[in-house]
Amino acid sequence: MKVIVGLGNPGKNYEGSRHNTGFNVVDRLAEEENIDFSKKKFKGLIGEGRIGNEKVILLKPQTYMNLSGESVRELCDFYHLTAEDIIVVYDDISLPPGGLRIREKGSAGGHNGIKNIILHMNTDKFVRVKVGVGDKPKGWDLADYVLSCFAEDIQPIMNESVKKAAEAVKIIISDGVREAMNKCNFIPKPENNEEN
Repeated sequence: MKVIVGLGNPGKNYEGSRHNTGFNVVDRLAEEENIDFSKKKFKGLIGEGRIGNEKVILLKPQTYMNLSGESVRELCDFYHLTAEDIIVVYDDISLPPGGLRIREKGSAGGHNGIKNIILHMNTDKFVRVKVGVGDKPKGWDLADYVLSCFAEDIQPIMNESVKKAAEAVKIIISDGVREAMNKCNFIPKPENNEEN
């Protein structure tokens, strides 16, 4: 069994924000795989189903981002799962919009949701699917930036990114992390606006 954790913040106020990109990816998976998010359990919303031959649980922690690990830990304890059974999907400001990076382990990189999962799981060895949301503009407060919404011209790029991240999760489950890294890791080239 695999647990696919999408990180975000609960409530209408946060819908569409950069920090809720992980929620958007698991929502997309739920839609594609016909998995219903109807249960409230483990301080989160869960949906149970299958992706290919693998039984999966989709989890959207409802603890707010900084305490995401509480929800992940409770679920893993209940099902006797380890960190190796989880895939965490979340926003990454070090990648531009449209960028996707899959990693088998690593530090929190300043992301409070990941920091809290590492703390509660007592390891950094879990698969991550990082979805680029772009770096904060100069002078912005980081919290204000990640809780803000995308500009209208960026939204189509993000919609495509969410679709690709959902596809990456499916490849991780069917063919393994390395295969997903080879197929899905992507950093868009910066646009060159200079005239030739």
